[in-house]
Amino acid sequence: MTFLGMPTAPAGVGQLRGDRDFPSAAKDAVQDEQLRRNLGNATATIRAKRARTVQEVPDWEELRQAGAAIKDEVLAHLDTYLQQLEAQVVAAGGTVHWARDANEANAVVTRLVQATGSTEVVKVKSMATQEIGLNEALADAGIAAYETDLAELIVQLDHDKPSHILVPAIHKNRTEIRDVFRREMKGVPADLTDDPAELAEAARNFLRQKFLTARVAVSGINFAVAETGTLCVVESEGNGRMCLTLPETLISVMGIEKVLPTWQDLEVFLQLLPRSSTGERMNPYTSFWTGVTPGDGPQDFHLVLFDNGRTATLADPQGRAALRCIRCSACLNVCPVYERTGGHAYGSVYPGPIGAVLSPQLTGVKENPSLPFASTLCGACLDVCPVAIDIPSMLVHLREQVVQQDPHRLEAAAMTAVAYAMSSQRRWTWALRALRIGRPFARLKRLPGKAGGWTASRDLPTPPQQSFRDWWAER
Repeated sequence: MTFLGMPTAPAGVGQLRGDRDFPSAAKDAVQDEQLRRNLGNATATIRAKRARTVQEVPDWEELRQAGAAIKDEVLAHLDTYLQQLEAQVVAAGGTVHWARDANEANAVVTRLVQATGSTEVVKVKSMATQEIGLNEALADAGIAAYETDLAELIVQLDHDKPSHILVPAIHKNRTEIRDVFRREMKGVPADLTDDPAELAEAARNFLRQKFLTARVAVSGINFAVAETGTLCVVESEGNGRMCLTLPETLISVMGIEKVLPTWQDLEVFLQLLPRSSTGERMNPYTSFWTGVTPGDGPQDFHLVLFDNGRTATLADPQGRAALRCIRCSACLNVCPVYERTGGHAYGSVYPGPIGAVLSPQLTGVKENPSLPFASTLCGACLDVCPVAIDIPSMLVHLREQVVQQDPHRLEAAAMTAVAYAMSSQRRWTWALRALRIGRPFARLKRLPGKAGGWTASRDLPTPPQQSFRDWWAER
């Protein structure tokens, strides 16, 4: 399958591939008691706030279904809406660039920044630029990128990585943040306390100079309206508004699935997103811009549209619904696995349930074979998803792909044997009788070798003395 002439290909460089498999990383994470306390407190607070604001909306389920339907319409006619978006952006004075993968997207942005002569950029919080590893690419070219979202700034100063889609520094408490500021932020008082107001003021003073001197800004995109070429960013601190209005040049980076057909469609998502993400009725700052307006805001605007595995995801009928995702993070906040391991264990810029399905699809499951198994399949993520992505079913689908791609896996051999036995009534009857041989070993409660992974968190059941089939035949 091709998209506007782009060949389907796995993702390029970036932050999508895990350095470690999830089980080993998660094992280390759950040993960190401070991390678990930080995550537990934060996710519980966000969950409760979201639940209260969602309950205020009598037609919430109808909104969810509308959001899902709009996204499915976009995915069914993605080429049409993207070409319409490009035409409208160009007509409004902007320039559109297309990139197949992370390498091409990074090269485009780097070239655009270099053309301005600037060696610094300020950034609006963006999952897209994290996905492609833009900061690292700019640094290799001698360009410093400053994150202006408070949580992103904390993570950047600490030479760390985000662990949550919405709250990147969710794994840190305010005392740890104070220590980062004292150590890394120039001009911070030596007696800085961990009072939230003091920490926010320190960050504000640090960033204000960056806002006033930066000539180039880089942003992500929450939504793009095809009918007018209008782009939208929602945020809570006002840093985005500063980046979108003060610099001379604005470069926006967007995954191709973020487009919406009309302004009326946008109305649905501006109700779904804030309630699902921050538990607010509306975002404190919702910014729109369309191309270039003489004398007002940036006078040079560029939109970089990148694929990076999305076309491959779109080609999978059972997996394409993951592209509905609006990056609200609701699934992370209800996930019992994420709450105990945090985002770093996933090894990808997209953590939690949505990361467990999206990252393997964008890269191919061979690059992230353990992520589809990072779930209990409890279904809580589906219940809260504002666009009704059936993540549990998708996880099962991806697990099947992982097993099929490696026929030597224990699961593949076991399932082949079970399928052979169950395909014949006679073989299945004898297999059930053969299980009686295992009765003396049942008190071990754990299988040996690789099979021990199955019983590490499950009881090994004792085979019955008599199978139901034999009992039924006797009576």
